[in-house]
Amino acid sequence: MSNNVNITINGKTFQVPEGMNLIEAAELCGIHIPNLCYIKGMRGIGACRLCLVEIEGQKGPVIACTTKVKDGMVVKTETDEIRDIRKFVIDLIVSMHPLDCMTCTKAGVCRLQDYAYGFEIKESSFTRKRFGFSPDEANPFIKRDPDYCILCGRCVRICKAQGTNVLEFMGRGVGAKVTTAADRPLQESGCTFCGSCIDVCPVNAILEADRWRKGREWDYERVNSTCLLCGGACDIVVSTMDGRVMKINAGAPEASHERYICAYGRFGYDAIESHGRIRTPMLRIDGELREVSWEEALRHVAELLKKAGKDTGFITTGSILNEDALMFKNFASKVVKTKNIDSTVSLYGDRDTLLSPVAQIDEADLIITAGINPSQWTRALASIDAIIRKKVKGGAKLIVISSEDIPLSGIAHVKLTGNEVGFLKAITKALIDKGLSKDKALTKLTEDAQVTEAILKASELIEASKAPLILSSPSLYGAAANLSLIKGKAVSVSLEANAKGVILMGLVPSGLSIKDMAKGGLRVLYVVGDVPINMRPNVETLIYQGTYMTDLARSADVVLPVASYLETSGTIVDYLGRLKKVTKAIDTDMPSHRDVFRHIAKLMKAELKLPKEAEIKRLVKLPSKNKPSAFEKKEGMDIDARRFIESINAPIINNSRLLWLKEAGVMV
Repeated sequence: MSNNVNITINGKTFQVPEGMNLIEAAELCGIHIPNLCYIKGMRGIGACRLCLVEIEGQKGPVIACTTKVKDGMVVKTETDEIRDIRKFVIDLIVSMHPLDCMTCTKAGVCRLQDYAYGFEIKESSFTRKRFGFSPDEANPFIKRDPDYCILCGRCVRICKAQGTNVLEFMGRGVGAKVTTAADRPLQESGCTFCGSCIDVCPVNAILEADRWRKGREWDYERVNSTCLLCGGACDIVVSTMDGRVMKINAGAPEASHERYICAYGRFGYDAIESHGRIRTPMLRIDGELREVSWEEALRHVAELLKKAGKDTGFITTGSILNEDALMFKNFASKVVKTKNIDSTVSLYGDRDTLLSPVAQIDEADLIITAGINPSQWTRALASIDAIIRKKVKGGAKLIVISSEDIPLSGIAHVKLTGNEVGFLKAITKALIDKGLSKDKALTKLTEDAQVTEAILKASELIEASKAPLILSSPSLYGAAANLSLIKGKAVSVSLEANAKGVILMGLVPSGLSIKDMAKGGLRVLYVVGDVPINMRPNVETLIYQGTYMTDLARSADVVLPVASYLETSGTIVDYLGRLKKVTKAIDTDMPSHRDVFRHIAKLMKAELKLPKEAEIKRLVKLPSKNKPSAFEKKEGMDIDARRFIESINAPIINNSRLLWLKEAGVMV
């Protein structure tokens, strides 16, 4: 941890962490230093010259975002000279910026507008300049309008930091602009449409393509929640107005490497109001699905389950909330009294391979990937790919262990391609040989390992690191966990947002597995959520409970609509083992999964109590440490992450603007 130092700002003395830049140090003290180009958590570049301050002993003003605090430093952030310089900078920028604040979408949250207001600048004292750049609005996600750009470089920097490298400066001087290679549209430039540029743009130069006339920023109600569309389980901020979702932005803290969401999480909300949404319960009558009342549908389901009893199978996903998962398990096992209960989580992991100790990725100074292939371009655990790239850009080291070359290999400090188990074993042996462990069990397990020059380099990086973190596929978790017994932590990376929570709530197979049930043979199969099953299994009766009309739902005998993840509240356990909240952003007439189970149970003369927060927290107990285990790769757990994630999100993709990615050939 950093030592604190004493600094004086505007005549007041404060204690701040040593080595912090002046902008962040002043912020800690409740003092705002104006800036336009600085991104919290990233190295300052001093491009806008707005954050100039005076430091005692210095000949002239210095840039706050690139200046580190020192003990005894005396700083003035507000002097006549500093104010004149800042006013000159804003005055010059305003001379090149459209003055349509009355109708501008960014009004109210525009930093340029705020600073112009503070300096009482209504119109620039310089000759106005108009460049007439053409906007890029050929895609349904992001609109870029260079005429509004203030050349702060924030979008360029965030794009480079996360490794997508789409945006860059073109030209020099006042006529420069931010654009793509050869000034081509975003969809022809390798853009993933994550929208990180939207989150950092301080003006109206980059925003959501459909943002115009969707309300003013001060009209919005904002809810902090969690995205459930993949194993990244990213923090999001949902902006709503008049009961509708208007936009979604990244919600992690500004300085966090986790501040990212992909196109799925940012733009998939369209599906909520789509024609593909199931609005009323349906029963198959005379060979056709027909709308019926809730009472009729639930009574029919209750009778079916009473008759089928143990010959009923229940399947759900690893994306349902803890509260729904616990209710699901209790409903199936205690009310219907069947053992045939499983989730999609068992397709790629189980209790032994998925439950790992709690970890913090922001604290890691070395990341080791083992058997995973996160990618922003294929949207397979895109956030993990972005986090790793941002951390490496910020100075962290990276070791990539994989069976074949993957995109992350290109930025790795050590790349080990081939026998993943052999590499993990060899690194463990090298660390033991260095004296970092005297564990007899580990020593015996690694006796036959071959230590090469690359292995030695990897072991040296681990030895030098303070907080190494291993991100492993479930199939390799046992081997990766052995390495963490010597130093650092190992995390099993799940493909679904609440895979770990689903297991902790007790949703583990004790009867037929999901693969067995998908083959058919049951009297009743009850499917909850968007499972990657398109064809109807050979069962007497199929019940589908979900949000969207999928191919499986169309083949069902009973269809029960439920709320989407933006319309319900609860908790999940993310891939790092953290208990996270999912908060309802908008109201709906649709019930939650747990509400449906409870009503059916009541019709079956049973009572199910809604899970309480204390009960969920009691069940969320992850192992604090690992024990030595065999160096092996678990069979049957490696699936194509990209196809799986795309499959479970197919209803959202097909019912939102995300479908354009497929139609335009942008989705890899």
